[in-house]
Amino acid sequence: MADSERLLKAKIPCEETGIEIKRSMCDICSPSAHCGVDVYVKDGKIIKLEGTKDHPVNHGLLCAKGQAGRQYVYRSDRIKTPLRRVGARGSGDFEPITWEEAYQEIGKRLLAIKSESGPEAVAFIAGYEKWLRPFLRRFAYSFGSPNYGTESSTCSTAAILAWVAATGNEKAKPDLSGAGVYLGFGYSGYHSSYLYPSAVDAARKRGMKLIVIDPRRTFAAETQSDLFLQIRPGTDGVLAMAMANLLIKHGWVDHDYIRNHVHGFEEYAEYVKAFDIAAAERITGIPAEKIEQAVRMIRDNAPAAIHESAAPILHHRNGFQNYRAISALSALLGTFDRPGGQLPAELTFVNSVSGFRTKEDDFTGKRPDAEMIGQRRFPLWAEVTGEMQVCDLSRQILEKTPYPVRAVFALGLNYRMVNDSQLMKRALSELDFFVNADLFLTDTAKLADIVLPACSSFERSELKTYPKGYVFYTKPAIMPLYESKPDTEILKELADSMVLPDELLRAGYEDCVRYIFSNTVVDIDELKDSPVPVHYPELKPPPPGQFQFKTPTGKFELHATILDKYADAGLDPLPTYTPSPDGADEQEFPMLLLSGGGRLPFALHSRLHDVPWLRYCRPAPMADISHEDAGKLGIQSGDEVVISSAHGKVRVKACPSSRIMPGLVHLYHDYPDADGSSLMGPTHNDPYSGFPGYNSIRCRINKDLGGDKK
Repeated sequence: MADSERLLKAKIPCEETGIEIKRSMCDICSPSAHCGVDVYVKDGKIIKLEGTKDHPVNHGLLCAKGQAGRQYVYRSDRIKTPLRRVGARGSGDFEPITWEEAYQEIGKRLLAIKSESGPEAVAFIAGYEKWLRPFLRRFAYSFGSPNYGTESSTCSTAAILAWVAATGNEKAKPDLSGAGVYLGFGYSGYHSSYLYPSAVDAARKRGMKLIVIDPRRTFAAETQSDLFLQIRPGTDGVLAMAMANLLIKHGWVDHDYIRNHVHGFEEYAEYVKAFDIAAAERITGIPAEKIEQAVRMIRDNAPAAIHESAAPILHHRNGFQNYRAISALSALLGTFDRPGGQLPAELTFVNSVSGFRTKEDDFTGKRPDAEMIGQRRFPLWAEVTGEMQVCDLSRQILEKTPYPVRAVFALGLNYRMVNDSQLMKRALSELDFFVNADLFLTDTAKLADIVLPACSSFERSELKTYPKGYVFYTKPAIMPLYESKPDTEILKELADSMVLPDELLRAGYEDCVRYIFSNTVVDIDELKDSPVPVHYPELKPPPPGQFQFKTPTGKFELHATILDKYADAGLDPLPTYTPSPDGADEQEFPMLLLSGGGRLPFALHSRLHDVPWLRYCRPAPMADISHEDAGKLGIQSGDEVVISSAHGKVRVKACPSSRIMPGLVHLYHDYPDADGSSLMGPTHNDPYSGFPGYNSIRCRINKDLGGDKK
């Protein structure tokens, strides 16, 4: 074999092979790690992916999802051209059209609906992808609609609500560098944030203790924890309040901090008296002695940092209040805005927490003064986020109250993200006009009148901020495949076609990010010339101890004054506890389903199950149940089973496991052919945030004998 052939076979970048390395980033788990990727390109095509060794976040590592990025980009079902529906909604019958035809039809239909029913009759939705959100929000407001919403109607933003209620600030992050003990509520980093466990391991090597609280015996619980508390779903707040009760009772709280920085302590201290360790054991399922052990571990290993998962804790009907009860521990222990505790954090750009502010909020503009979808049903959500609550969209489309919604313009919408997904499917099917952009012809895209082909992160330029002052402006590693375009280019060109009165949006992505970063030291031209993230050391958060609470009282509010005005809506200013399940008959549905309580290491929602390498890892959807329940029900590994709720049923294979508590069924929500969201009713939401209760659905599970067909 000739040397050139060997070099080519080994995919060595050099003149002989014609292989180049382009620097980009993976955005599969947007907006989290955004790991740096070395993209090996030959003849304009990706032939190999590796992690970028000098990237400040992943240091050359890639997870299974990132490793399969080449197959993701080159999936055979990529949308190649704009499409117009010619068959029934959901049939997948489309005809190709030009971009000009697509823009003309979209503009004509949306402007007609605006003229006939007002701009609020058009809703604009950003799906899982985060990078496009400020631009779609500005587009919606330029159009005149207040109804901009995102997939974050079900993910992470409820945590922002909780922190705003407590501190007036959007976020707080645990300071592992100085923590003596880490309370890992829902901590399972190996599958959900693969780079994080190494930071936890480093902290443990210097002596930090780790307490993991989870309904599942996860790999993190087995390999990293000093104490594992296996808890019933939706009762994390009870555990936190029992801990608070013991800490207060024994005087193990920071009285000086409470006196100077906490509002509502006496009221909260009185409330948590009801949650002694006997009550906590009865409700949470955690033995009383283990709860006491955890509290003593907190006392003996101060300061305490807290991992408050941005999703599983919140995916209950009581999730917002549970999250508040957990974060209240940092106020009682005096660790909020203190080294080794919870450090205030700011949203920098497109949901990234990077330690500094940009002009993103100024860029997105002022929301038009009209009622948003979901504003009456979820008033706290509306006040804090300024977004419509997408989980109320199907109701409003079908009921037409308080006004009709006739059209949806979406970038990457997945109707399965909301509870009662079949109701959302029906609502989208009854719209006058529906547009969706995506890389693939998903089940949601098949419902659209116009489908637009978007491209991946390897096919576009994108600006990304990272912690510790790093900023990255990527370049396309390959040209957009077929006729696909970046989402922001779609918005710019559609704004041009519709002649929207917005010069900056119509100037394009680069001019927009120049404006957004104009208040910082970031040099866009320097970024564009650099193949790796540029370090700006001055872009860092202030040191602990300088935070100014932005609440009405100027303190950490255990009694959240922002909630006082919502008493008539049943919203409690204290972090109180109410059971989470959906109220279905416990005799008929004796088990509890978690349909969003964890991730597979090779999947993310339903985005990756058509990637062959990844689907091979677990071809069929499976439900985890305890060996005890499996024995009682006569179910063995691999048996076909039916999971039924008061609202629907799905078929999966059984996976008896020692990792799950008796009485629970755990269904990974990633599989379109086992849609856990269809098992929830339309009112199975947290009243504070509107989040679906993915992790607290009453159900039963039976062996499929073939007679119970959908």
